[in-house]
Amino acid sequence: MRTYHCFWLLFWAGQPHQSFLTPLSKRTSGFPEKEKVLVLSGNSRQDLHRSKRSWMWNQFFLLEEYTGTDYQYVGKLHSDQDKGDGSLKYILSGDGAGDLFIINENTGDIQATKRLDREEKPVYILRAQAINRRTGRPVEPESEFIIKIHDINDNEPMFTKDVYNASIPEMSDVGTFVVQVTATDADDPTYGNSAKVVYSILQGQPYFSVESETGIIKTALLNMDRENREQYQVVIQAKDMGGQMGGLSGTTTVNITLTDVNDNPPRFPQSTYQFRAPESTPLDSPVGRIKANDADVDENAEIEYSITEGDGYDMFGITTDKDTQEGIITVKKALDFESKNLYILKVEATNTHVDPRFLYLGPFKDSATVRIQVEDVDEPPMFSRPAYIMEVKEDVPLNSIIGTVTAQDPDAAKNPVKYSVDRHTDMDRIFNINSGNGSIFTSKPLDRETLLWHNITVIAAEINNPKQSSRVPVFIKVLDVNDNAPEFPMFYETFVCENAKAEQLIQTLSAVDKDDSYNGHQFSFSLAPEAASSSNFTLQDNRDNTAGIFTRKTRYNRHETSTYFLPVVISDNDYPIQSSTETVTIRVCACDHRGKMLSCNAEALIHPTGLSTGALIAILLCIIILLVTVVLFAALRRQRKKEPLIISKEDIRDNIVSYNDEGGGEEDTQAFDIGTLRNPEAIDDNKLRRDIVPETLFMPRRTATARDNTDVRDFINQRLKENDTDPTAPPYDSLATYAYEGNGSVAESLSSLESVTTDGDQDYDYLSDWGPRFKKLADMYGSMDSDKDS
Repeated sequence: MRTYHCFWLLFWAGQPHQSFLTPLSKRTSGFPEKEKVLVLSGNSRQDLHRSKRSWMWNQFFLLEEYTGTDYQYVGKLHSDQDKGDGSLKYILSGDGAGDLFIINENTGDIQATKRLDREEKPVYILRAQAINRRTGRPVEPESEFIIKIHDINDNEPMFTKDVYNASIPEMSDVGTFVVQVTATDADDPTYGNSAKVVYSILQGQPYFSVESETGIIKTALLNMDRENREQYQVVIQAKDMGGQMGGLSGTTTVNITLTDVNDNPPRFPQSTYQFRAPESTPLDSPVGRIKANDADVDENAEIEYSITEGDGYDMFGITTDKDTQEGIITVKKALDFESKNLYILKVEATNTHVDPRFLYLGPFKDSATVRIQVEDVDEPPMFSRPAYIMEVKEDVPLNSIIGTVTAQDPDAAKNPVKYSVDRHTDMDRIFNINSGNGSIFTSKPLDRETLLWHNITVIAAEINNPKQSSRVPVFIKVLDVNDNAPEFPMFYETFVCENAKAEQLIQTLSAVDKDDSYNGHQFSFSLAPEAASSSNFTLQDNRDNTAGIFTRKTRYNRHETSTYFLPVVISDNDYPIQSSTETVTIRVCACDHRGKMLSCNAEALIHPTGLSTGALIAILLCIIILLVTVVLFAALRRQRKKEPLIISKEDIRDNIVSYNDEGGGEEDTQAFDIGTLRNPEAIDDNKLRRDIVPETLFMPRRTATARDNTDVRDFINQRLKENDTDPTAPPYDSLATYAYEGNGSVAESLSSLESVTTDGDQDYDYLSDWGPRFKKLADMYGSMDSDKDS
């Protein structure tokens, strides 16, 4: 028969207790009469099953934010296999096990070690197990249970925004929706009233109200006027616990702005405006500005101005400045003080956007009277016309009057006017004008064929005030007169074949005329009287402004007469008739049977004088060959003159090389090879000179190795001898300096510093043996010794 084991979990439910160190049997106060026990069955992986009883629970409850000094007691694990001998060990695992929740492994008591926050984690899932201490094997299957944290009211309501901004139109009805505020409470909404929020208004009455449950703010006062007050600040409170005493609360600020509606008509601040305008005011120029005030803003304050009536209705106009909403009065027609000096207008200002809801407040427009006084100014003379057009024949005599211009002073004074011609428009001074009456006359001959139109400017100025002047253009058209004879449009030069037949057409003539003809030109052609009877050619007028030249005989001989000159008379049909005599040149040429010219004295007509293309190409080739020959010859001569550098005049130099540089001492290795002087054995390294490049490379000569104790003077002499006999040396003299102090001196050191260190006096008598160069030194030191002896 199978044996079933049970795993018991005892727990406390309700309020936390003061002490958790007493045995479980002493912790039963406040519990139900029958102890509540949770029977934990095996998990799905175990074969153990146990039927659930009706009083079994599956979760425990703990209060959050426990403030006691001891650990909060959760409950007790107990197995029916526990004999009380300590052989069993209770183990707890899952959320917070070992850290947040600890278990007494001997007794199975579970405690919470830290304060629990439901808002941080509302539910903990744990697993319990009992094992045999000796074998480590479980005596009960692992069971799972839940610890749920009971909520307390420890969170105040929080609004979704710190500041709300809203706007409504002014003059809104009571109960108009403004904005909805929302506050949330982090406490458990399913447990008690900790999360039940109620809204109330702390600031903003009596203008606004708030619904306690929804947080909807509405208007509470009728006809709130933006022009009186535009901004409102409302403070809303959200309180939990259903608004009851002891609940927590939070606040937010709602900034409410009243937006404008067109509830104010425009109004002129004054009923009459007065302006002054000089009569010389240009068209479309402003005369003055008026403005109607409107308490509204933006489009509700936009105003449109108009002139409704007045005696200057057509003289002036008014427009609206969109930036300033001012009415700008402008001049539409030219003002004239002498004609009318006062205008009275009625101007109306109207709102462009009218709200029908507020029409009961009255018409949304206003009117005012505008008086405009025209001021007199000294005006320049005015011509009777804006421009003058005159005509004159080209053969008119000098000083002939061709027209008159008229100008008057428009002012009441009617000052006299004088006239003149702007010479910038008549540089040749072809025209003049009478300064008193404005009559224009010619001063030079006119020629239509040279210039058809003359555009001049006439100036009219007041005699008393020459600065007051005006100008008018005068267009003078020169009318044509038949003063030019017709002529050939080109020079006619033709030929006739020797074998020509009689009455053969050899040339067609035409004519042109510089004169203008309204009905078209009608030219007539004829031979000159002196050639009409004796000429070998005849002329036929075609009556269409052309004529043809025909042969009169059958054959011509170019050897007898090679050229004929045929005079032709051309006349027009205008009045007076003009005619001219033109000459046609006719050359006699040999032709083939088809009439094609072969040769004649007038070959220039067909073949222009010059060379043929082949001849030109031949000449160009000869010139190119000649140029190439000259270039090659010059190159050869230049190469012959080129000589080796060694014998060039420029290279054979007798220069004086100056060595006036103190040098850098023994460290200056660029001047000479100091290593050679220090090491005489290095004389075998015969290096080539670096200052020239010899044309022939000679093998370096081997020299005998100097002895270690070779005197420097002998070494230098040997080097000089080698340079003199060296064929690779340059052909100019050079000075090689070998400045070598040597390894030591026979006299050793002459320093007085070293002499001081000696114990006894030195004997300088040996200086007398060094020769005359050291005589002065020997006398100096010798005298010192003699003094010392004395």
